[in-house]
Amino acid sequence: MVMNATKDNFAEIIENNDIVVVDFWAPWCGPCKSFAPTFEAFAEAHKDEAAFVKVNTEEEEELAAHFQIRSIPTLMIFREKIVVFMQPGVLPESALEQLLEQVKGLDMDEVRREVAEYQAKEQEKGAE
Repeated sequence: MVMNATKDNFAEIIENNDIVVVDFWAPWCGPCKSFAPTFEAFAEAHKDEAAFVKVNTEEEEELAAHFQIRSIPTLMIFREKIVVFMQPGVLPESALEQLLEQVKGLDMDEVRREVAEYQAKEQEKGAE
C-alpha cells in the first residue's frame, strides 16, 4: 500500500519504519504518471519490507524544498532515518528490486560512521 506523505505525517513515517521509499511527484508530470503504476506494483509486492510513500510536490512545497527536489519524479530511500539513496528519473522495476536489496544489505553502523565523519568535516569548514 502506498501512503500519501505530508509535512504533518512525514517525520512520523520516517521515525516508525526501518526502510521508507519515497516518490516525489506532481500531477502535471508525464514521467511521474508513467512511473506511478510501477511504483505502486512494487510497493504492493514489497509491502512487508518497506513503507512506500508519495509526496505531491505541488501540495507539499515545504517538503520538496527541504529535500531540495529539483526534478521529478525523484526517488528517495531512507533506512533507519538516514537518506541512503536519492535519484531523479524513472526507474524500471528490476532496478527498484536491486536497489531495495542493496538498501537492505547496508551496514548501518558503517553508514552512521560515514555520516558522522562528513558532518564533522562540514563543521570544520564552517568554523574556518
